[in-house]
Amino acid sequence: MMSDAIRAVILGVVEGVTEFLPVSSTGHLLLAERFFDLGEDSFWKSFAVLIQLGAILAILALYFGRLWHIAQGLFSGNLAARRFVIGVLVAFLPAAIIGAAAGGYIKSYLFNPWVVCFSLIVGGAILLWIDQLDLDPVYDDATTFPLPMYLKIGFAQCVAMIPGVSRSGATIVGAMLLGAEKRAAAEFSFFLAIPTMAGAFVYDLYKSRADLSVDHGTIIAIGFVVSFITAIVVVKAFLGYVTRHGFTLFAWWRVVVGTLGLIALALGY
Repeated sequence: MMSDAIRAVILGVVEGVTEFLPVSSTGHLLLAERFFDLGEDSFWKSFAVLIQLGAILAILALYFGRLWHIAQGLFSGNLAARRFVIGVLVAFLPAAIIGAAAGGYIKSYLFNPWVVCFSLIVGGAILLWIDQLDLDPVYDDATTFPLPMYLKIGFAQCVAMIPGVSRSGATIVGAMLLGAEKRAAAEFSFFLAIPTMAGAFVYDLYKSRADLSVDHGTIIAIGFVVSFITAIVVVKAFLGYVTRHGFTLFAWWRVVVGTLGLIALALGY
């Protein structure tokens, strides 16, 4: 029988690989939990959210220089830095409000593998469509988008509350349709992930505090470290790849995983 430590490593890899790619980390984790038959275990449900902290810290590590420069600007009167921070908070606001209001309903009715698989396939089709568009980017710096654009990207992020849609995919597509260049769209998706994922982490940690124990600490630590290391490797590779090649690879990844998932579900697995 597979040990909890091995499950933690595998789920940590899944989280680290998929969190910042437009393929849906939540969807992949839900399918992995079903594969491991962990669906009714409250600890593993919380584990999937808690190890996101590793992915968050990966972004903080990779962008430490830029984030530190922005943080210094907040206290030195740098208007551009203040405007960007406001922009991130504005983009985060829709998800915070809708998540607080409808989070229970979403988890109760939409967090199932059928929804995940259909969402993966539809999202893949959208990425293929985006790659075919002849877009004319206007913004090549994620820190200088107009404030209304930040808000619209925030609403696009809310679509990703449907498991399988992908938070990064929704924000990247939204930003590109609003005039952002691919790399800038991806980088803003990373920046927006920091408050969004941190908020989800704190909220779930508070809700699941009764289900966690000291014995779970080692398992969570394993998943955290694995997701951190994996996310660093993936983010560094993703930016260069998507700038040169677009989203076709990730679109077909989604379609294949979603189709195989539907076949498995139809066969009773």
